[in-house]
This record gives sequence, structure tokens and C-alpha cells, in this order.
Amino acid sequence: MNRRLHWFSLLVAGATFFLIIAGALVTSNDAGLATEDWPLSNGQFFPAMVGNLFWEHGHRIVATSVGVLTIGLVIFLFWKEPRRWVRRLGLLALFGVIVQGLLGGLTVKLMLPLAVSTAHATLAQLFFCTTVALAVFTSKSWTQYDLTVDEKGTLPVRYVCAAAAATILLQLVLGATLRHSATWDKHLPTELLLAHIVGAVAVAIILASAGFMILRRHSGVTFLTRPATIAVALLGLQLLLGVAAYLTRMRSPDDPQPLHPMVGITVAHVACGALVFATTIVMTLRAFKALRSSHAWVSTEVAEPRGI
Repeated sequence: MNRRLHWFSLLVAGATFFLIIAGALVTSNDAGLATEDWPLSNGQFFPAMVGNLFWEHGHRIVATSVGVLTIGLVIFLFWKEPRRWVRRLGLLALFGVIVQGLLGGLTVKLMLPLAVSTAHATLAQLFFCTTVALAVFTSKSWTQYDLTVDEKGTLPVRYVCAAAAATILLQLVLGATLRHSATWDKHLPTELLLAHIVGAVAVAIILASAGFMILRRHSGVTFLTRPATIAVALLGLQLLLGVAAYLTRMRSPDDPQPLHPMVGITVAHVACGALVFATTIVMTLRAFKALRSSHAWVSTEVAEPRGI
């Protein structure tokens, strides 16, 4: 385990999370077409960043920075990381950020088509989780954890965690489609809104089940209980933010412009959704590393290694 590589991976993941916030600010402020140029803004690399151009061009600057950091991460991985599959994951991240940039350009050139905007927002979440996974795989807690614990109960928690991650991904696609289906001055489509609410209920049930199964069955394994606790806590916060986002967004068509409460709450909802997804990915990866089928051998109690 190379500590500098791990910290650089964390830097890239943190920058990507900031990029998601920057993109959400563009959508909530209806700034996606502040300029029709791409990759330049009004024909300039550094235009006067006034009005909505501040959000749109600021988003491009952050995106460019994340792209440069991702290139640096791939170079770092091929220099210091001995595991081939981790290096390949880094290449996948690089491919993802390139495609993400091209999708961002298409959203501008094609005047914000719903399908492209939704794909752009969804890929941002997937790229973020890829960078989070790289940070997990290069961490000391992952590389030094070599014990496995028998699954308890009839339903393997590993698969419940995987189902939670898949359900969250579908919910993120629904949420991205909903956000880009109507600007702030129009009401959201009822069918998409109801689908998103149903998705939120499904995520709450499956993710809470996965988290509480880990906390109940493997209470002494911090390697598992830590991400489970964080995921359940973030889930509760996300549900509250979802209700607040719904209430403020329903009133926004009557406002003269996107107001700060609506912008702030909807952006927080997007950001917290990204954190819920990322934490669930961490929980799922750790569950598959630390847990095995109880049929492998007779279950025995295992002490957790130090430093986890």
C-alpha cells in the first residue's frame, strides 16, 4: 500500500464530488445555456464570469481540473500500483472522464436534450463511485484486511448490499431525468415524480435492510459496520432533503427567478445522493471482501485485525 497514492486517490474523489455539486448548481440555476460555445465560453478561455456564466464556466473549469487530476492518478497507478486490475480500473476512470466531458459538450451543442443531459448526470455519479472505489482499493484498511467472516442468516448480506447499490443507481437515473425534464419555472412531470418517490421508498427499504443486517449480524466487525452506519445515516438525511427539495421545487414556478432556498436544497439533495451511492459502494465492496458463504466451513468467531 502506497500512502501517497491513496491520498491522491482521495483528492481525485473529493474533486469529483465537488464537480457533482458544480454541475448541480448549473442545473438548479438554469445556467446550462449561459453560453452556446464549447469548449470555449463566448469564444474565450477566461470570459467575464458574470450572471449564469459564473456557474456554467465555473463548472467547466472544475471539470477540466478533475480531468487533469484523473490523468495524474492513472500515471501514479502505473508507477506505484502493482495490482493490474487496479491499474485497469484507473484506465476505466480515465475513459469515463473523457466520455463525461464529451457528453457535457453535447448537452450544450444540442441545446440540453433530455437523454444526453440525463446520461451526463448519471455518468458523473458512476465516475465518482469509480474514484471512490480506487480510494478504497489503495487504502491500508483494504490491503491489510485478510480475514473473512462467515455469513449469518439465510439471506447473504453481500447480495442485499449489491441490490441496494443497483437500486440506488436506478434511482439516480430517475432523479437525473426528473431534474432535467423541466426548468425551475415549470412544474415537474407527475409520472416521473411519482416514479422517483417509489424509487426512494425502494432504496430506503433495501439500503436500510442491508445496513441493519450488517449491524445486527456483524456488530464487532468495524470494517463492515462503519460504512453501514454512515450509509444508514446519510439515507435518513437524504430522505429529509428529498421532502424539502420537493416542497421548494413545487413553489419555484411562481418565483421570479431560481431562489437560494430552492437552489441550495436541490443541490444538497443531489450531493447527498452521491454520498449515499458512494458509501453503499464501499459497504458492498467490503462485504464481498470480508464475508463468505456460511457453508464454506463451520462458523467460528474471528477477531478483527488492528489498524482497521
